[in-house]
Amino acid sequence: MAKKIAVVTDSNSGITQSQAKEYGLYVLPMPFMINEETFYEDITLTQEQFYQRLSEKADVITSQPSPEEVMKLWDEVLTSHDEIVHIPMSSGLSGSCQSARMLAEDYDGRVQVVNNQRISVTQRQSALDAVMLVKQGMDAVQIKQILEEDKFNSSIYIMLDTLYYLKKGGRITPAAAALGTILRLKPVLQIQGEKLDAFAKARTVSQGKSMMINAMRSDMDKRFGGATADNIWLELAYTYDLAAAEQWKMEVQEAFPGFDIHMDPLSLSIACHIGPGSLAIACCKRLSAERSI
Repeated sequence: MAKKIAVVTDSNSGITQSQAKEYGLYVLPMPFMINEETFYEDITLTQEQFYQRLSEKADVITSQPSPEEVMKLWDEVLTSHDEIVHIPMSSGLSGSCQSARMLAEDYDGRVQVVNNQRISVTQRQSALDAVMLVKQGMDAVQIKQILEEDKFNSSIYIMLDTLYYLKKGGRITPAAAALGTILRLKPVLQIQGEKLDAFAKARTVSQGKSMMINAMRSDMDKRFGGATADNIWLELAYTYDLAAAEQWKMEVQEAFPGFDIHMDPLSLSIACHIGPGSLAIACCKRLSAERSI
């Protein structure tokens, strides 16, 4: 008899608790400390509440789930499943992946923690890929292997509206932030594998959008085997400003006709460091529908 496999991810994937039920997986809510009070994404902290507190200059700090919270969810899931595939946010952006791997050592192989360097919409796609692989009859070890082999087949570019939050988090110097603000620069960041890194500086929003679209097309063609809808999942993300995001989606759809574009709010764990008004474009190479190990 086939093993019953569960897929677990965290709220950095952008998958809400209600969507998790719809997709047939489980989502671990990420904790935040706001003025030293603990909140949980999508449980006791909504997107609106988060940005309200950010605008009030509250002290917002990202955290990782406690070992007790992680094991409580795993223990509950394992009462009805044989194994778990756990897909946390990128190990380069948080310690939660390493913590989960250490905790999994006590589960006799029943929990497989995937370290595939994903975040936000690309992490969401990994979770959906895992659900697809479960339906194909793969066990947890096989699914982990496939997802980790696939980890560099994704790309993210993010344009910031403000340098304030990068400065606040110590990611750039106050002098660089001041100069960038005077020049009204729109920094474009990238996530290729582990880290959030600088990519380019745009003078205008439209120039930044063009840079991101061109960089994404280049990645599709040169790294992922072609910019076609049957080869690539194309995704967008944003922080707070839905109207700007809808406009961005129209422009990307025009640049990539024929693609079915998924768009989500950007993970609050990233939004903390970059602030509202950011726009992102991401892609993942599609896993083939049928595969063998």
